[in-house]
Amino acid sequence: MLWPADEAWPCCDVPDEKSGSGTPATAMVVVAQVYRKDAPGDWWPEGKDVFQLLWCPNVHWDPPAPHADVSPVAEIRWRNSADVTRILASPPSPVRQEDPDYGYTPAPCTLTPVPLVDFPYPQALPDEELVRAVQEYAEATGDGSDVITRVSGIKFGGWPTWHLTHPYDILCQTCGAPCRLLFTVASDNTTEITVGRWGDFRIFACPAGEGHGYIFDQH
Repeated sequence: MLWPADEAWPCCDVPDEKSGSGTPATAMVVVAQVYRKDAPGDWWPEGKDVFQLLWCPNVHWDPPAPHADVSPVAEIRWRNSADVTRILASPPSPVRQEDPDYGYTPAPCTLTPVPLVDFPYPQALPDEELVRAVQEYAEATGDGSDVITRVSGIKFGGWPTWHLTHPYDILCQTCGAPCRLLFTVASDNTTEITVGRWGDFRIFACPAGEGHGYIFDQH
């Protein structure tokens, strides 16, 4: 993990299912680290080439906004790798974490970048011919559900899945503008992550930029 030796490791003191008080604060765990060269796109802030996602490996039933109910509390870091000259050798371990069979403690693994094209929900497609083509593809490659956006592993950008509800806008809590999907962590056997009912942990970002913060969502 490209973590500066002189930077405090993020900890979580939000009440969770194992500690109703959130104390003592517990160290977060690494979920993903991605380099710009492996996932180029317009989601990268100027001058940053490393994305890091960490979360508390516990279920939080009613965390403060912008975190999602019944999900981990998360932290994001964007870095310029050239600025990190001394790396933290031994990140702290959580003092408590979920039961092993739940799925918020990722298995160590290496990410393999794969370019892909996904589609929005059919209602958001521009013409009926494309809607039919996408629906036929979904039926031919899966069970007819939202297989277009639901991919294993993780992804930058693309479209969010809506396998539990009808699509709706995720609005920025600062300006009220519709946010776009930034990052998805999907339930996956390789990482041993299980999000809710085999769903997705999603991060949405305001088009106005990083200063408006992020919205974390579980679906």
